[in-house]
Amino acid sequence: MVNLAGRHIAITRPLDQATRLTGMIEAAGGHAIGFPLIAIAPLQDYSGFEQTLDDAAMQDWLIFISSNAVQHAMPRLQARFPQWPAKPRFAAIGPVTAAELMQYGITSVLQPEHRFDSESLLGLPEMQAVKGQRIMIVRGVGGRELMADTLRDRGAQVRFAECYRRINPQTDAGKLQALWHNGQLDTIVVTSSEAMRHLLAMTDNGDAAWLRDITICVNHARIAEQPSSLGLHVRIATAPGDDAMLQCLSKANHD
Repeated sequence: MVNLAGRHIAITRPLDQATRLTGMIEAAGGHAIGFPLIAIAPLQDYSGFEQTLDDAAMQDWLIFISSNAVQHAMPRLQARFPQWPAKPRFAAIGPVTAAELMQYGITSVLQPEHRFDSESLLGLPEMQAVKGQRIMIVRGVGGRELMADTLRDRGAQVRFAECYRRINPQTDAGKLQALWHNGQLDTIVVTSSEAMRHLLAMTDNGDAAWLRDITICVNHARIAEQPSSLGLHVRIATAPGDDAMLQCLSKANHD
């Protein structure tokens, strides 16, 4: 049984994605603090995205990078194709994204089995033999280029369909600093590299004294790289998902 009594934990996810973890922290006796460093926003103009969809039926694969990509793209795809064409096949970065696709009637979705990231999806046999195939990556504006670069190196024709944008809703980290000063903050949960970049940018590249007194719990070794190199105290969950993060928080309690 996880006991987080007396713990004060800031969660930097978008608010609507932090609900379950917040409830789990509170149920374990901890105090969860919402401090989203990423907010998902629609594009200001979808004309370019709509033009991209003209080629969707010609693709061999549509790869969805996140559940946000599904939520912002699939209604427009459904409006364009009331009956799905024979192609393309669908792939998702992980089970949450795959489940979102299934809500739209996509019954067969390729996804990794254990780790849920670009590297794991690229490791699947179906993503190895892609020479000459057309692949559309559905994502937010910007993001990692690893997926596209690797598939191009394997001979695929790759294009992006960008259907939402990420913004930082915070102007500074003053709220967190004040909470720490009052003994009401000891841990921060960061589950994306982008959120970590925002946190470091608002704390003098991680040099703020209060941040150096905090444990940062992350869900992927990649997210830990930069703060660890700066000497910050980082713990990495053993797996993705809220259950593993709760265990990570519990272990941090014994540091």
